[in-house]
Amino acid sequence: MQFGLSYIAIIIAVLALMNTYPLLVSENMVFRSKASSMYSGVSVMVSALSGLDHLTEENVAAAMSVTEESGLSRILVADRSGRVLYDTRESRDAVGDYVLYTELVQALMGYDAFSCIYENGAFRSRASSPVLYRNEIVGAVYAYEYDREQAALLEELQGNLLRLSAVVGVVVLGLSWLLSALLARKIQALLTAIRQVREGAYSHRARIFGRDEIAQIGREFNSLTDRLQTTESARRQFVSDASHELKTPLAAIRLLSDSILETPHMDAALAREFVSDIGVEADRLSRITEDLLRLTRLDSGILDKPGPVELLPVLEQVLRMMSLLAQERGIELTYHAEEGCTVRGTKDEIYQVFYNLIDNAVKYTPQGGTVQVALRREGDEVVLTVEDNGAGIPEAELTRIFERFYRVDKARSRAAGGTGLGLAIVSDTVRRRGGTVQADNRFLGGAVFTVRWPAEAAP
Repeated sequence: MQFGLSYIAIIIAVLALMNTYPLLVSENMVFRSKASSMYSGVSVMVSALSGLDHLTEENVAAAMSVTEESGLSRILVADRSGRVLYDTRESRDAVGDYVLYTELVQALMGYDAFSCIYENGAFRSRASSPVLYRNEIVGAVYAYEYDREQAALLEELQGNLLRLSAVVGVVVLGLSWLLSALLARKIQALLTAIRQVREGAYSHRARIFGRDEIAQIGREFNSLTDRLQTTESARRQFVSDASHELKTPLAAIRLLSDSILETPHMDAALAREFVSDIGVEADRLSRITEDLLRLTRLDSGILDKPGPVELLPVLEQVLRMMSLLAQERGIELTYHAEEGCTVRGTKDEIYQVFYNLIDNAVKYTPQGGTVQVALRREGDEVVLTVEDNGAGIPEAELTRIFERFYRVDKARSRAAGGTGLGLAIVSDTVRRRGGTVQADNRFLGGAVFTVRWPAEAAP
């Protein structure tokens, strides 16, 4: 409603300007034309009188008789004292009298004078100039014009503008009402959609058609709602998965502790085994909690201040620890790394990326297999690859393995001690530092993970 009123106010202002500016310009043009024509006519009369040393009724009448018909309503000549010597007004009552017209007084003082007003449907123009003899003022010529013809043209122009404004106003107001109604309908549909989504109906979409700005806002709103719905679905799935993952070790701990408490004469070895299992489940619970906290920090954007990090020392630190696990499993762990591979980040998050990828490869590689790690510089990027010759990843699962709590083989993942969050942490950490991570299957079997970071100048 306010938009429509503002639009109508603008239209009224434009129509008012259209009805005043042309009239003012036309009136000003008439004034200038009058000034030019009347000065020209007065100049001719002044020239006819300029040879007289003094002005009398006779010599002024004789001089003015030779001037052409000027078309002026009145011509008056006065001597230097202001006494009228010549007057074309029919009554000629003013001859011999003294007049003090403003323009005439200014002319007797040595100035050219002109004035013009528009009133009562006519232009009233007055002009006066001094008559000089040997640079002395001997009198003045005064001219007056009463013009209704040009005033009639101006009134006709004003009438045409008013009629045109009325037609334009009706058309524009009609179009404005129509456009405002369409606009109001679209805005109302958008507001309804916003209220529905605000109430939790994330599947609701704004039905706004067209190619105007409101339709574009509607499409952007629908796109935002799609993302919101996806995020909400992911959040609910994450909460459900997190609850399930936390529930499993807690249930195991509860079962084992109840078994110990309810068995009065339990064998010491069996009790020790149960307590050891409780410790394993507690460690698993601790890992899940730490991974959840790490993901929460990533989601909230709480990241440590980044700086240049040389990757080779961090990689060697991770490999020294992982080599023990690889030896226990009978897996050959090798690496090839170049110096000068520096990226922007923190040592802790780089360590976490290396650890999760290599730990994941070692856990899912069968005994006697190999895991190969390579770190190199490719142009403006630093590239890390972690390859194994295990079972690989089903093609349908490649796009989902970076989702939180997603496992290709859930039973095997739990048996290996995984939380289902490692690859999600890798993906989020790398992406927030401007990098990418990708999973593929090797041609000869197994999987390969490729991480790319923007290269950074060495510290």
